[in-house]
This record gives sequence, structure tokens and C-alpha cells, in this order.
Amino acid sequence: MASREIVPEHYQAFRAFLEQSCGIVLGDNKQYLVSSRLGHLMEREGIKDLGELVYRVQQPGGQRLRGMVIEAMTTNETQWFRDTYPFTILQDTLLPEFVKRGQQQLRIWSAACSSGQEVYSLSIALEEYRARGARIEAEIVGTDISPAMIAQAKEAKYPASTINRGLSPERRDRYFQPSGESWVVRPEIRRRGQFMVHNLLDSYASLGRFDIIFCRNVLIYFSATSRENILNRMIQQMRPGGYLIVGASESLARHTGDLQMIRSHGGVIYRLRER
Repeated sequence: MASREIVPEHYQAFRAFLEQSCGIVLGDNKQYLVSSRLGHLMEREGIKDLGELVYRVQQPGGQRLRGMVIEAMTTNETQWFRDTYPFTILQDTLLPEFVKRGQQQLRIWSAACSSGQEVYSLSIALEEYRARGARIEAEIVGTDISPAMIAQAKEAKYPASTINRGLSPERRDRYFQPSGESWVVRPEIRRRGQFMVHNLLDSYASLGRFDIIFCRNVLIYFSATSRENILNRMIQQMRPGGYLIVGASESLARHTGDLQMIRSHGGVIYRLRER
């Protein structure tokens, strides 16, 4: 399916479907992206054009195809210790603060966790902090809209090409076990991670409340309305004194009444204000 074959009416219908289903907002000229991500799927399913695809995913019994389309269109780009500063802040600022409060058990949410790198990076950062003598533990909940990504995160096995993206050889050798041409997360790091399929547009009630929420480089894909809705509900899931960490390009200017901006280690984090 070449991008020039996508007629405007079909593209607009697909944009509306994608936003309604998972909140992703496509730009006016992203036909090439749709073609590259859905071309093989449509060929395999015998779908002649984007209009037929939109029709079929909206029919009764279209759940399987709808799931495959959403998975194909979801960005799953990630790496270990991405951007560095959030993990430095965690080790040097947040964990010491919780220890000072006398809190020994944390709940951390990694929203849109992809194949698990952020969850296990957080667990490694916590393990390194505990090695300094601190008595603190955490349950780290990773969620993603993609069942395939969650399955990979649960398996905790990564090929060498993936393991080298952001992970130092020292950390690799300490916290991973070689398995053929892949590497498997060691049990002491893996045990903290809990993974589940979750759409950020759905209810958060089953997730519980959190001391720290990582929702990085995700909100930029949502419409302004969906973004506000997601942030408002995340704030409701935060425990008193909790922290929210978003991507460097994602502003929370409209939420200054609920969140206090804090600059640290070259980055910005947000703390829930006292109520």
C-alpha cells in the first residue's frame, strides 16, 4: 500500500478511529507512516485499501484486527536508562527523600512501558541505591497498550542489539545473564516488575495508587483533550507527596495548581502539592 493510494476520506476515517481507540493523533500528512506500518498487515489479511480496513475493524468480531492495527501504529521506541537524568534524580533525590520519610515500600508506575526497559532500568537504579545500605523496596508496575510488548517485558529476554542501547557493559554483566545470543534480566531485578496490558484512555481504578509515576514521551501523541484527561486521572492516582515524571518536551503548565515543578540534575520533575 503506497501512501499515494490512500484517498483523503479513508485517511480521515482512519485518523478518527485511531484517536478514539487509543488516543494517538496522526498529523495531516502521515500517510507514509500508515503505509509503512500497515502495508504488510493489510496484505496478509487481504485488505485492499484503508477504507476497507476501517470498515472491518469497526464490525462485530473485528477485535483481533483492531488489536493488530493499534499495535502496529503504536510507537515502541525505547532504550535502557533513557535520558539518564530521571534515574539520577531517582537515586540522588527521590529515594533518599522517601527513606527520610521512613517509607520502606514504594509503588512506581511506568506508563507505556513498551518492552520493559524502563521498568528494569528503574529496578536496577533501586538495586544500586540499596547497595549503599538503604532499606527501601518497590513494586514497579509497567503498562502498555500492546500485548506483544507486555509479553516481551514479562519474558525479560533481550537480544544483544537491544541490550546495548543505553546499557553500560558493567550494568549488563552485573544485572543480566547471557542466554545464547540474548541476555536475560537477573531474578533480583526482575522480581520487582509487574506487567499488564492497559490503554491510557481506560479506567485507572484497578492500578491502585503510586508514589512515583513515569509517563515519558507518551503524552505528545495524544490530543490536547485526551492529554488533559490522562494527566488529571494520573494525579488522582498519586499518593500524597508523590512525583510525576514526564518527557523533557512535555509541559504540565496547566497543572501548576496540583503539581509543583522541581528542577534537578538537568531535568524537571513534578511533585504533588499538599491538599
